[in-house]
Amino acid sequence: MHTLKNQFIVLPNGEDIVDVHIGQLGKTSDINLFRETRVKFDSKRKFIGDKAYIGESTITTPYKKPRKKEISELQKQENQQLSSRRIGVEHLIGKVKIFRFASEKFRLARHKYSQVLKAVCGLVRLRLNCLVLLTINT
Repeated sequence: MHTLKNQFIVLPNGEDIVDVHIGQLGKTSDINLFRETRVKFDSKRKFIGDKAYIGESTITTPYKKPRKKEISELQKQENQQLSSRRIGVEHLIGKVKIFRFASEKFRLARHKYSQVLKAVCGLVRLRLNCLVLLTINT
């Protein structure tokens, strides 16, 4: 039995959740999930991803260290800049994982998984919008 995979497409700096690919069952790589859902977006749209998305032309990914070699200082700096842009996205994914159903075995009936994920995403978005409103009002 494999876990259910989710894929989040998020605005830069983790400002909001744009799309969620819910509960793909089985051994499906992240890049294949993206290729299935990419038709929802403009073909010229550029994305930022982690090392799981290396090989996709529309996704900017960090440089991977070659086997038995090192990456150059310029590549390290570019990886650091890319990481600083992605940190908000990682924090947003962490906020979803606080609810623990997405990172552990789902114990309810499988057909309820999408309802629970949508509810959690709604709670996270509500929290994000409350934070935005608080920063605007202060």
